[in-house]
Amino acid sequence: MEKKEEKKIKCVIWDLDNTIWIGTLLEDSRVVLREGIVEIIKTLDSRGILQSIASKNEYKMAMEKLEEFGISQYFLYPQINWQPKSASIKKIVEKINIGMDTIAFIDDQPFEREEVRHSLPDVLCLDVTVLAELLDLPEMNPRFITEDSKIRRLMYLSDLERERQEEVFTGTKEEFLATLNMVFTISPVKEGDLQRAEELTVRTHQLNTTGYTYSYEELDNFRRSKDHKLFIASLEDKFGTYGKIGLALIECRPKEWIIKLLLMSCRVMSRGVGTIMLNYIMELAKEANVHLKAEFVSTDRNRMMYITYKFAGFKEIEEDGNFIVLENNLERIQSVPEYIRLKVVD
Repeated sequence: MEKKEEKKIKCVIWDLDNTIWIGTLLEDSRVVLREGIVEIIKTLDSRGILQSIASKNEYKMAMEKLEEFGISQYFLYPQINWQPKSASIKKIVEKINIGMDTIAFIDDQPFEREEVRHSLPDVLCLDVTVLAELLDLPEMNPRFITEDSKIRRLMYLSDLERERQEEVFTGTKEEFLATLNMVFTISPVKEGDLQRAEELTVRTHQLNTTGYTYSYEELDNFRRSKDHKLFIASLEDKFGTYGKIGLALIECRPKEWIIKLLLMSCRVMSRGVGTIMLNYIMELAKEANVHLKAEFVSTDRNRMMYITYKFAGFKEIEEDGNFIVLENNLERIQSVPEYIRLKVVD
């Protein structure tokens, strides 16, 4: 059944001086790229592993050098300043909205690695001497490289543009969302979705109701089973696609359905799509004239999903430690917000 996940790195944060390049930029602007570094950066990017910078340097000078080398576009939310590296890493993690335990930090200085290790013990701190083996580390090798993986950085760059537009927008949040022309699509998981479905269970922690992870083979069995429903969701707007960002697994018994897993990518947290997926399942359960229950396993990071259940009218009926069973009487099913269009594909 569900299995313990292996640690996988979602973002590599690089130092600059004597790490990405050889030399100290402030002492000599004629620094040169470390041999093989561009191939490493491009390979990590192709695997869907995000990258950023935490460097003590002058921001303008360092960014100009990265642009000169033709690699500036690979780094999201670069933190180039004189703060402790741990503070810069915290800022990057906050911006990307991923877990601290999915971060690797690469720096040539033992002092900097120790400062980060002491302040942020969940971060994997690596010496620059590991670069020759970096791409072979298990943590740097996702089981599958999906279509979403290949364009992950580009999707985050689209997010940056959305953020910029939202910052200058003068109306309400709902009015801004209405300008995005969002389309939320729900469909049964097809064979071609299975790799991404497994990836979602492994990568998604915050907006995940149970934390269960399922293998490709297990998900394929659920997809084929007459006793289960397995849905995947995607989101797009005028800036482009967010990719496949949601998954739901329902166990279908004769008189009751149980939501075993409901998850959404943290990148769509502010779009309200978790509630849309949940209300779609509620509609189906009502049509089937069955009771609807949901399993929830409380962690220190998924409280938002518990709130999503409560907001949708689910009530606790069982509790055993962190394991909770909720039920919905299906009397109050919310309509889809006006700022988003729901598309259901059979």
